[in-house]
Amino acid sequence: MLAAVGAAFFFAGFVKGAIGLGLPTVAVGLLGLMMSPAQAAALLVVPSLVTNVWQAFDGGDVLALTRRMWSLLVGLCIGTAVGAIWLADIDGSTASMWLGIALVLYALLGLLKVRFSVPRRAEGWLGMIAGIATGIVTVATVVFAIPGVPYVNALQFERDKLVQALGLAFTVSTITLAAALLYAGEMRTSLASAALVALVLAPLGMWLGQIVRRKVSPEAFRVYFFVGLLALGAHLALHRFL
Repeated sequence: MLAAVGAAFFFAGFVKGAIGLGLPTVAVGLLGLMMSPAQAAALLVVPSLVTNVWQAFDGGDVLALTRRMWSLLVGLCIGTAVGAIWLADIDGSTASMWLGIALVLYALLGLLKVRFSVPRRAEGWLGMIAGIATGIVTVATVVFAIPGVPYVNALQFERDKLVQALGLAFTVSTITLAAALLYAGEMRTSLASAALVALVLAPLGMWLGQIVRRKVSPEAFRVYFFVGLLALGAHLALHRFL
């Protein structure tokens, strides 16, 4: 079990390092073969938080980034609180399927070079809406993706700053998700040894993924980013049928 958990988090960390996201989806998807989704979600909290904080601070000037994204971050906290209250009533498999379909459509638009942008004057209110919606979806699916990732991408950051911005949003999302899991009684000390293995191997995989990312051109990274989203979306959409 520990070897399987380590392998799952190493691979998930590599994906995150390469394209800036995907650790929860990949890890929970693989761990779902061995344990319940709630247990898998609880297991990923610590390694996810460590890798997200690393990603958020890898590039510097986090305060300026926080000021730019404050409404999204506040919205995430509100949305996660709302989702935690509804947690018992959420059909996670159905929510994951529709989330996967939305990710696939967004990835296809990205590969076809249909670009979205958010005007600076609209970032305050639109970020709040995107954050609330993403917080609710995160509690239902354990995946920070829709509409958070498209929103952050629409802020038109360059490659490395985009990855850093995603890391900042993921950090807040992970902390609030951990609070939701505590509220639901899913955080258990019996998972401590497996969490320690994940904590070691997820950052190692992420480090190797970052090396790969920094060796590719911005255009190649854009393609890999959307192909990664397409794969993650397809996995979420089809997982319940496999």
